[in-house]
Amino acid sequence: GRGPLAGPVVAAACVVPDGVEVKGVTDSKKLNEEQREYLFQQITTHPQIQHAVGIVDHKVIDEINILQASMLAMEKAVQALPNAPDFVFVDGNRSPSGLRETSTVETVVKGDAKCFSIAAASIIAKVTRDRLMNGFDEQWPIYGFAKHKGYPTPAHKNLVKQHGPCPIHRMTFSPLKQLFGTEAKAESVIAQTPVKSRTPRRQVKRKETDFEEDGGDSDNDFVP
Repeated sequence: GRGPLAGPVVAAACVVPDGVEVKGVTDSKKLNEEQREYLFQQITTHPQIQHAVGIVDHKVIDEINILQASMLAMEKAVQALPNAPDFVFVDGNRSPSGLRETSTVETVVKGDAKCFSIAAASIIAKVTRDRLMNGFDEQWPIYGFAKHKGYPTPAHKNLVKQHGPCPIHRMTFSPLKQLFGTEAKAESVIAQTPVKSRTPRRQVKRKETDFEEDGGDSDNDFVP
């Protein structure tokens, strides 16, 4: 989720052995929500597929910038795998320096449309982040996070202008930066009084690993 104005960036890593496939897996952006949820279940419960996610929150995004936060999420996802991969495919044209120190890394532009394991990882990352944003929607329903998932839709931007930012908004992103400044704190009444708190709910190698970062506009996904 590099483009959203709110919430974390999520990356997924997935290890898929040769010969293992899950029917219907493709670039997560080409699937609707129901299809992604179904395939998420199929992938994450498959006995031969290993997966993990890396999550970097809005505070770190504002501290180190979204590109570096995305790279960090990728590293976290790979590090969380049960077994460290020797080879990693990264979707996009950049790869985390930390991964290059421990594994052979190859970038694959538009990898989620070319590589099964990257596509599987893209689904895991997308569903994980969407579920987190649905949980945040319950805490701060005025912003409509369940609908736009934090992306800068006209409705979302208008609500931020009307109510101010909430605690998960990325204050270094436009138009938040211009409206409130990077040092602004989320002090709106809505932000201070969450309605209902529920804990929100976490890419791929052959004997390689693939990595994918959510979501929607990602150009850098990872597969070990």
